[in-house]
Amino acid sequence: MGYFFEYLNIHHVDLEESFDILTQKARVDFNWFINTIFKYLQGHRGRVDRKEISSAPLRNYVKPIRLYCEQMEFPIPWKKIMRGMPKGRRYANDRAPSLEEIKKLLAYPDRRIRPILYTMTSSGIRLSAWDYLKWKHIVPISRYDQIVAARISVYADEGFAVKSLGYQQGP
Repeated sequence: MGYFFEYLNIHHVDLEESFDILTQKARVDFNWFINTIFKYLQGHRGRVDRKEISSAPLRNYVKPIRLYCEQMEFPIPWKKIMRGMPKGRRYANDRAPSLEEIKKLLAYPDRRIRPILYTMTSSGIRLSAWDYLKWKHIVPISRYDQIVAARISVYADEGFAVKSLGYQQGP
C-alpha cells in the first residue's frame, strides 16, 4: 500500500493517517478513486511491457488495494480493472536436467559432486534443500540386516513437505 500512497503523494508519518486521507478522498469522489487505481495499475503494466518487472509480481500491487477496498466496503469493479492486466506465471521456470547435462556434471573430477548430483536428480530436491539438511534427517532402511536405501526428510524442521528417497512411506 506504500507504493500506492507514494503514487497519490500521500506522505504522512502515520500510516493510519494516510489511510484516513485516502478514505476521505475516495468517499468524496469515488470515480476519482476508481480511475486512480486504474491509472496506477496501468503504470505498472507499462513497467511489465518495458520488461522492468515480470508480470507475476503485478498481482502483489493489487492485493493490498483490494483488501483495503473490501475493508472499506468500496464496490470496485475488479473484473473490469484487471481485464487488461497480463497473467503472471504461478510456477517456477525450473526443469529437470537433461541426460547430457548430468553426464557433463558427473565428468567433473571432484568426487563430492557425484553423490550430491545423484541425490538431487533421483529425489527432485532443490539446491536450497541442502541448507536445511541435517544428519538426523537421513534414516537408513534395512532389509535382511543390510542397508538397502535411505529415507531423506527434506525441510523436516521447517514444516514443509517431506520427500523420501528409495522408500514410499504409507499414508
